[in-house]
Amino acid sequence: MNYESKYEKTHQPCADCGSSDALTIYKDGGTYCFSCKKASLPENDTSDIRVVENNNLTLGDVSAIESRRIHKETCVKYNVMQKTVKGKSVHIYPYYDSGGFHIASKIRFVPKHFLIEGHIAKAGFFGQQAFGNGGKYITICEGEIDALSAYQMFDSKWPFISVRTGAGSIEKDINDNYDFLNKFENIIICFDNDDAGKIASKVASELLAPKASVVRMRYKDPNEYLLKGKVAEFKQDWWNAERYTPEGIVSGDSLWDELLKGPEKAIVQYPYNGINKSTYGLRSGELVCICAGTGIGKSSFMREICYHIISNTDNNVGLMFLEEPIRTTAKALMGVHSNKNYHLPDADYTMEEYKDAYDNTVGSGRVFFFDHFGSNAIDNIINRIRYMVKILKCKYIILDHISILVSSQEFGMDERKNIDQCMTKLRTLVQELDICLIIASHLRRTQDGSHEEGKELSLNHLRGSHSIGQLSDIVLGLERNGQADCPVERNTTKVRVIKNRFSGVTGLCSTLFYDASTGRLNEVSSENIVTNHVNNVKDNELM
Repeated sequence: MNYESKYEKTHQPCADCGSSDALTIYKDGGTYCFSCKKASLPENDTSDIRVVENNNLTLGDVSAIESRRIHKETCVKYNVMQKTVKGKSVHIYPYYDSGGFHIASKIRFVPKHFLIEGHIAKAGFFGQQAFGNGGKYITICEGEIDALSAYQMFDSKWPFISVRTGAGSIEKDINDNYDFLNKFENIIICFDNDDAGKIASKVASELLAPKASVVRMRYKDPNEYLLKGKVAEFKQDWWNAERYTPEGIVSGDSLWDELLKGPEKAIVQYPYNGINKSTYGLRSGELVCICAGTGIGKSSFMREICYHIISNTDNNVGLMFLEEPIRTTAKALMGVHSNKNYHLPDADYTMEEYKDAYDNTVGSGRVFFFDHFGSNAIDNIINRIRYMVKILKCKYIILDHISILVSSQEFGMDERKNIDQCMTKLRTLVQELDICLIIASHLRRTQDGSHEEGKELSLNHLRGSHSIGQLSDIVLGLERNGQADCPVERNTTKVRVIKNRFSGVTGLCSTLFYDASTGRLNEVSSENIVTNHVNNVKDNELM
């Protein structure tokens, strides 16, 4: 609600600072001076919220809130204060930033008028500063009194917090404090038992799945349980919180309209026609594995796919190139746009070209990178992918490569178990989020030929266990003789569809030629390869 539309008089003199025209008088009797930033309380209570962004935070004394049966010890935990102003007792709920600094306060006048001081948009949840180390449970309530009540009813055992400005702000509150919430194993949603609370519970649960559970309360809110002396009932309802599961159980007799839509269509094509003829493009809920020997060009191939996506869709893309710094990934992606090797020290380009490449790729606001400094453990990667999808709205995630994750897992040197664990979690995540995940995988060494010399690939060559092949929808193999004497052969890659769950078509599907002058992988025909070979021989004869 726009409180500022309810002013009675503006540009009035202020008795506190002497300003001749900085004071505004509101219709409820409250005032605010835009010069000295001092606010006075309204004469009558209303249900409005007034926001005053200043640094002069009202303070009071910490004591029990007897009208709500909140003990002093509970108020001490949250640093909730009270103060008497104009004969009225007001509650002061402090809000803190991530550094633990008190930067805002919500002042409540009985029964339900609020004045917000400071910069609450920069603060965390109410009570967040008291529970910063993670743990087994955390509960999000709709209001400060409810958080205090629930915390007290559970004998101060578990963390209870509340949203900043009611159920309507839940999505922004979660987005701003996602990392804090994610430290906890279970996140309990305990919003008011009314229509607004139920809607907000669904929003919060979807953002915080699969950790989210919802309390189905028999009373309106936690404080009503406390006032009625129903502590045991609240605990029972809390422990019976239902784990959130997305809607998805469908009766077959309701599918007719859906089946009339025809075959499933790709959300975007690959950048190469030969691959599209076999796979019919990329689809939601699909896990695609790109495999090749070391140094054969998996990363370049995946960057071509990324550029094709951002050039042909409006979707966001999350990039997790674990073998190279973000700077290298960004420059290489920009180079795909400009046909320039920006990541090389001898690259020749103008600043206009460079800026244009930036604006159309990494600077478009649709490309997000994972800075992999720190842990590459699978659970950390899963959390970051979920954040990219739920919060940053990425539809495609490109992960290069899974072998790095394997070395960080709990089974030590048992590579097979590590790969099984990683692939199972990634496969589950793809289905949960309905995204397209493209991963790169290294190959195991063989005794009958080297993958770095163009050996034909099969599912048996995938690293470790069979889970990579089993859990992937599409497996594409890149075959290239990186040691060939002929530079044309050395830079020609054959793409083989090794597995194709969608259409079943497998085998060689495309030939790509790496142009060292532009850094691009271009699809070519057999005639083009012969022409390139002849030109190369002529060039060598002239040297």
